[in-house]
Amino acid sequence: MRSLAASALFLITLQVGCTDDLTWRAVDRMIQSSFPEVPTVTTDSLAERLAGSSRPLLLDARSPEEYAVSHLRGARRVDPEATQFPALDTLSRDTTIVVYCSVGYRSARVASRLRAHGFENVANLKGSIFRWANEGRPVVRGDSTVRAVHPYDGTWGTLLDEPLRTSSPPSAEGSR
Repeated sequence: MRSLAASALFLITLQVGCTDDLTWRAVDRMIQSSFPEVPTVTTDSLAERLAGSSRPLLLDARSPEEYAVSHLRGARRVDPEATQFPALDTLSRDTTIVVYCSVGYRSARVASRLRAHGFENVANLKGSIFRWANEGRPVVRGDSTVRAVHPYDGTWGTLLDEPLRTSSPPSAEGSR
C-alpha cells in the first residue's frame, strides 16, 4: 500500500511541475518504500569507486534500446525483468555490484533479486543514469564518450535534462 501511495505522490508531483529537487525526493522515497532492503550508493560515491583500484561490477538494468544510446563505461546490460542471472553464476557472492537504470526503480528491483540469490554486496545507484548524466558525468556509446541518454518515456524522461534526451543512437550513415 505504501508503494502505491508513493507512486501516486510521484506522479502528482511530476504532473504539477514541482521543482526538480522535490521531484527527485519523491522518486527516491518511492523507490525506498518499494525496496527498503536494497542499499543505495550516491553518484559521488560511485564516481570515487570507479576512479579507484577496486571497481564495482556495473549492471545496467535497462532495455537494449536504452543501453544502445549510452551507458556507464564497463557496464553489463541485464534484463530488468530477469529473475535468474546465469551470466553471474561464476562470480563470488561477495562481489561488489552496483545496479542502475533510468531513475532507480528497475535497478532496485534487480538489486533486490540479486540479493535474494545470495549476492551480499549489491547496491542501487541513487538517481541512476539520469542523475549521473545530469551532473555532467560521462556516459559512453561503444568506445566514445557521448552526451546523450535514452529518456525511457515522456513522463520519466522529464527528470533528464532536455539536452541529454535522445531516443536512439545516430545511424551509421548519419555519423559519417
